[in-house]
Amino acid sequence: MSEPAMRAEKLDAADELRGKRDGFVLDDVVYLDGNSLGALPAVVPGRVEDVVRRQWGELRIRSWEESGWWTAPERIGDRIAPLVGAAPGQIVVGDSTSVNVFKALVGAVRLAGDDRDEILVDATTFPTDGYIAESAARMTGRTLRPVTPAEVPGALSGRTAAVLLNHVDYRSGRLHDLPSLTAAVREAGALAVWDLCHSAGALPVGLDEHGVDLAVGCTYKYLNGGPGSPAYLYVRRELQDRFDSPLPGWNSHTEPFGMRPAYEPASGAPRGRVGTPDILSMLALEAALEVWDGVPVEAVRAKSLALTDFFLDCVAEYVPEGRVECLTPVAHAERGSQIALRCDDAGEAMKRLIERGVVGDFRAPDVLRFGFTPLYVGFADVERAARVLAETLSLA
Repeated sequence: MSEPAMRAEKLDAADELRGKRDGFVLDDVVYLDGNSLGALPAVVPGRVEDVVRRQWGELRIRSWEESGWWTAPERIGDRIAPLVGAAPGQIVVGDSTSVNVFKALVGAVRLAGDDRDEILVDATTFPTDGYIAESAARMTGRTLRPVTPAEVPGALSGRTAAVLLNHVDYRSGRLHDLPSLTAAVREAGALAVWDLCHSAGALPVGLDEHGVDLAVGCTYKYLNGGPGSPAYLYVRRELQDRFDSPLPGWNSHTEPFGMRPAYEPASGAPRGRVGTPDILSMLALEAALEVWDGVPVEAVRAKSLALTDFFLDCVAEYVPEGRVECLTPVAHAERGSQIALRCDDAGEAMKRLIERGVVGDFRAPDVLRFGFTPLYVGFADVERAARVLAETLSLA
């Protein structure tokens, strides 16, 4: 047994989260793509069957009340809240991440006031966020200014209405400094909008603690909600009574069944709702979130850093020098829960890795991404992934 393999054995034996792996449907594949789609929690199939057969099949329309369908968006939001450092009553679940980015960003501009005519957007953002920001700027008559997160403090001015940032860069896995950037944005009198897609469920976020104004995130990555599971919208409690959603729908009306022609927004988190909730995927998500019962996010973060540290050690041990280049920061304070490696033939390399039972993903033109979900990835998985990577690249 190699030295890294012996280390993996010891680390797995000491892992306080190792029992959580049994709560997922897994096989002998090393699954390092939870930063794109999380594994299936074992409780979900039975719960979905109950929703379909009993709640829909037997109770039918009665389930809106008797099965709690109507209150699901806020109830599930409160399940997510501790994972992102939010008190109850500030998160509503529903719609896609893109739709929620639009709601949050336009809402932030409206909260900032008419005298602020510029929106800053993360120049390295996931493309959809950039597309939405461009459209939001056109619709609100603001100027869009792309800047890197590091450039934000120097770019802020009295013109800035809102700043849209990613907590973790989806390509490199770089973790941006949410506390200091949020403080700088708010000191400038603007509003901070954060995309948490690659951080929620992998590391502490601290929305309330750090005074974040609005935030959005998906639930199908580290939260394991399933393909296309609904996203969520966070609106800080102090802003809720002034939050003016650009998508007012009957579900966010203060009297949704009054069917009045004039719109009057509900109070609290329901103000972020739009139309009828997607109940099947929403209740699958609710079941999936049960794997988090009793799990401190701090323990998840500690294991995430240990996993990624160990992976980098194993890569250095096994992979010939110069064959790959790590794009992810080594410093813990700047690292999310993925490792991105630059490799000349990354696309073909990932295909060969998958054929050999190590699943990550490829980002053009030359990046191998490996996501580490602490609830079900172990240290033996990490050692095997690095070893197979080395063997795969040696055969190329």
